Amino acid sequence: MAFSNASFSEFYISVCAENQIQINPHVLEVLDNTLLTGNVILNLSGKKWQRSVQKLNDMDAFALSKCLKNNKFFTSEQADTGLDVSYNRITDEGVKHFADLLGVNSTLNSLDLRFNCFRADGAQFLAKILQGNRTLCRLRLSGNKIGDSGGMLLAMMLQINNSLMELELSACDLGIQSVITFANVLKSNRSLRCVDFSRSLLNGHEEYWVVHISNMLVVNSSLLELHLGMTGMADTGMERLAEGLKLNHSLRYLDLQYNGVSCDGAYHLANVLRKNPTLDVIDLSFNRLEDEGGIYLSKALSSPGCSLRALSVSSNNIRTDGLLALAQAVKVNPNQTQINIWGNYLEEPVCQAFKELIYSGHLLREQTDVTAYEMNNQVCLAEICNGLKKLNYRINFCPYDTVATYFSINFFKRLF
Repeated sequence: MAFSNASFSEFYISVCAENQIQINPHVLEVLDNTLLTGNVILNLSGKKWQRSVQKLNDMDAFALSKCLKNNKFFTSEQADTGLDVSYNRITDEGVKHFADLLGVNSTLNSLDLRFNCFRADGAQFLAKILQGNRTLCRLRLSGNKIGDSGGMLLAMMLQINNSLMELELSACDLGIQSVITFANVLKSNRSLRCVDFSRSLLNGHEEYWVVHISNMLVVNSSLLELHLGMTGMADTGMERLAEGLKLNHSLRYLDLQYNGVSCDGAYHLANVLRKNPTLDVIDLSFNRLEDEGGIYLSKALSSPGCSLRALSVSSNNIRTDGLLALAQAVKVNPNQTQINIWGNYLEEPVCQAFKELIYSGHLLREQTDVTAYEMNNQVCLAEICNGLKKLNYRINFCPYDTVATYFSINFFKRLF
């Protein structure tokens, strides 16, 4: 018999009554309204734009995990099953309940715990249970202060786990020790496709950690996305990273937002683009490339060996010469289908050049972050929201495979 929404809700009410837990109306509403067939993401996020909801606490986590352990919601063969409890008030104790759920649940594919209140102990619970879990492929922990100790436990877990494909650790207070440990583990891990180290605490270490990331890229052949935004990387780090990128033939998406990369760093990255056949998306937003850096990149984009599809240089103090060079590169490179330039110096020649790109079809309107309009017989550009998106890849699991199979990429949509 199929497990109905009504019976799921009734079970939740009975669990709360049995354990003297106050019913959370947000949980009850979601259980009533979620269609429990096909692809199921149970969305209990506390981040609701249109109305306030009662955020989940540790007792809610206990009740919810007990329900999911003891019903057929996640035990049938679903194509994609996930639990989103982001932006709540779950601490280490609540994370332990979800870790226990992963220990008995056979089909949960994704778990989103972003921006809760747990620390290293919560990371330890997850790391321990994931050593034996073979189904979870997406784990999002950004915004929880697990620190170096929690990060190192998760990194060491990847020595054993061979099913996790996405791991988000942005703003988790990771330090140099844990990032270096991740880099070393990823030399042999063959399942992880996406890792996010953005906003880690890496300043003041003379970018020594980048050497380890670069060395990892030389031998890793499975990582597709690497996020290193707001890590304090400057030109020296970019030079070190470029050494690994030149020899890597799997990475598709490189995120370097909010760093200190200038024209010197752009020079090293441009050399990579001439030799690396697989990089498709690079996000350099909020660096300091200026005109010279823009010209270096434009020359690389115009070269026959460059296969880059999408580039963001938004907010880089680039003026007319650099932006016109980039516009010309888009015109001559058939692979270059998206470029974002907002936040630079958009003087009239630049506005005219990008208007021509858009109106001629060289640059589709949905593949740039500017749109052209005229005011007082002068062409101007206005900002539109077309940011670069992460890769979208679907996962096919076989209980006898040691690594999940990656089989499709779409560069302008996200899975969730």
